[in-house]
Amino acid sequence: MPDAHPPISRRSLGRAGEDAAAAEYRRRGFRVVVRNWRCPAGELDLVLVRGPILVFCEVKARAGGALGGPFEAVTARKQQKLRQLAEIYLLQAPLRPTEVRFDVASVGPPRRGPLPEVEIFEDAF
Repeated sequence: MPDAHPPISRRSLGRAGEDAAAAEYRRRGFRVVVRNWRCPAGELDLVLVRGPILVFCEVKARAGGALGGPFEAVTARKQQKLRQLAEIYLLQAPLRPTEVRFDVASVGPPRRGPLPEVEIFEDAF
């Protein structure tokens, strides 16, 4: 018997996770400066601002919980890469924040209602 729901592509899952995380940040009073900022060294998922705080957010989304929490995929190596990308971004950006923070948005399947479950780990590293 075929699956009632076709598997979601990795790209679609990532996009949906970023949409959910951006919506949660907006709810918290942040403005999205840029999504999916790219340079030759890599990509930043979300760059957000609220007052003097600039946030670089790595979004991790999973369709199920079998592999653990999505945030667990942000390893020390990935953290180092994100710091490097943030430095490159800040060299090119017109913004001059007084505070920079690295967050991880962990997006999982809905627990209650139709919306994905979003957990923001502020100042994660």
